[in-house]
Amino acid sequence: MSSGVKEINKESPASKSTSAIVIAIVGNLAVAVIKFVAAGFTGSSAMLSEAIHSVVDTGNDALMLLGVYKSRLPPDFDHPFGHGRELYFWTLIVAILIFAVGGGMSAYEGIAHIAHPTLPRNPAWSYAVLGLAFVFDGTSWFFGWKAFSAEKGSKGVLETIHNTKDPTSFSVLLEDSAALLGLLFAFLGIFLGRQLGLPYLDGAASIVIGLLLCVVAALMVYESKGLLIGEGLDRETLESTRALVEADPAVERVQHLHTLYLGAHEVLLAIELRFRSTISASEVRESVARLKREIRTQHPDVTRIFFGAESISGDDDPA
Repeated sequence: MSSGVKEINKESPASKSTSAIVIAIVGNLAVAVIKFVAAGFTGSSAMLSEAIHSVVDTGNDALMLLGVYKSRLPPDFDHPFGHGRELYFWTLIVAILIFAVGGGMSAYEGIAHIAHPTLPRNPAWSYAVLGLAFVFDGTSWFFGWKAFSAEKGSKGVLETIHNTKDPTSFSVLLEDSAALLGLLFAFLGIFLGRQLGLPYLDGAASIVIGLLLCVVAALMVYESKGLLIGEGLDRETLESTRALVEADPAVERVQHLHTLYLGAHEVLLAIELRFRSTISASEVRESVARLKREIRTQHPDVTRIFFGAESISGDDDPA
């Protein structure tokens, strides 16, 4: 098979993230339905919290998909640099919903159940649904992990979450990881509550699920805040870019490189430099074109490059 065909068939990390979101929506919707049915038959607080959790996850994933779509809209008069940061905004909204709706309602339901404890009825329903939910959520987690791994490479998990500029790569994974842990807590709450005759354990499991969602939400809010405020290229990439510019024969010196992420894979780069005073205007144009080509080849995310050049006369002061 030719290399051109291989390039076409190779799925990008962004495409994997989008596919993971779609799979998560389908899985969470199916899980939410069966959890609500089980909660109705058993009266389990933890099962109801898990059902709420799945509904919130479904809505959140839909908002993430909306963010991905809107971030890819082309530039217009009001947004000359595009809509890339739409993704960061919707990630923040998702985090707030996880905290307020998912975590808050789960904790409230748990407290209410502890205040009026009753043992869940028909536990077989709960166990069957938890098993099915584990299969659905586990499948969704697997695809989320594949998308995240494409971004992670050889780096650590927390390092990747902190450094990535594509929140979809970790948002789906965090949600699905919380969902799997939530299923474990729900199972323990129902099982131990019945075995030990302690009905309040079901409510306690619901509170733990709520706290788990709040922790996930806090992490997403923290990362989204940095992206919305504006982050630049990492130090290693910035130094590599500087070395590339300084190596150009037409460049006398490089003063500053300013970078800003406009979206998950869109970086603005402004280069302040001084060209050699001995070169002509046409050679300056050739150098600019050459540098743009080389920078984009080595760092494809750098989509917009601007030059702030000092005077090419013999003066040392800027023009």
